[in-house]
Amino acid sequence: MSLLIKNLSARVKDGATILNNLSLEIPKGEVHALMGPNGSGKSTLSKVLCGHPDYEVISGSAHLDGQDIFAMAVDERSRAGLFLAFQYPIEIPGVSMANFMRAAMQSRLPEGEELDVIGFYKQLRGCMKELKIDPKFTARAVNEGFSGGEKKRNDILQMKMIEPSYAILDETDSGLDVDALRIVSEGVNAMRAPFRSFLVITHYKRLLDYIRPDVVHILSKGSIVRTGGYELVNHIEEHGFDFLEDIDSSEA
Repeated sequence: MSLLIKNLSARVKDGATILNNLSLEIPKGEVHALMGPNGSGKSTLSKVLCGHPDYEVISGSAHLDGQDIFAMAVDERSRAGLFLAFQYPIEIPGVSMANFMRAAMQSRLPEGEELDVIGFYKQLRGCMKELKIDPKFTARAVNEGFSGGEKKRNDILQMKMIEPSYAILDETDSGLDVDALRIVSEGVNAMRAPFRSFLVITHYKRLLDYIRPDVVHILSKGSIVRTGGYELVNHIEEHGFDFLEDIDSSEA
């Protein structure tokens, strides 16, 4: 069982190709990190997998535990177990955090089955306590007026409540101070399990010092050019992404 991507090429609709023949497999129970310079296609990959309407698949495939992701509507992908923590979480004015989460969890139940409201609020308050989110936030509109760290913690709160099988964290460390980074990372690490996988997209070593990946991939010009262990993170920290120019030259 895995998230399996084969020979995927994708582009902005009516625009330039960004992903080029990308292949990647993330088995259940593993944490994979995806690193690469700006413009290499990291966020594009997350958006294509989750069905963002501004992107289109040119060729290739993606399967979630054997199910064709690209044959699913966006909500079907979510119910199948795919979750995306956004790089820039959006605000939803007029919709409280509690009502948003209730609707999300109700949508995952079989038709005709009702969410246990008492159990829901107990779970929500417990998860908020773990992430050091003020209980008063349940009445606030989703992400409206939140700081960067509060928005990222809210994303992790949603992930903890929904309990997806495959979670994509798109630059979750962006805009976080040291304390928020630690809290968010602890929330993610608490969810590591044999039946759940993570794809952690980041530029920086600091997040991966907290969320230690099993495998590291380097993305350049829309393709994965190197895969290895944590030593790749240390190499990038020391040398940056300049070594990618040597890879490009050797392939020319």
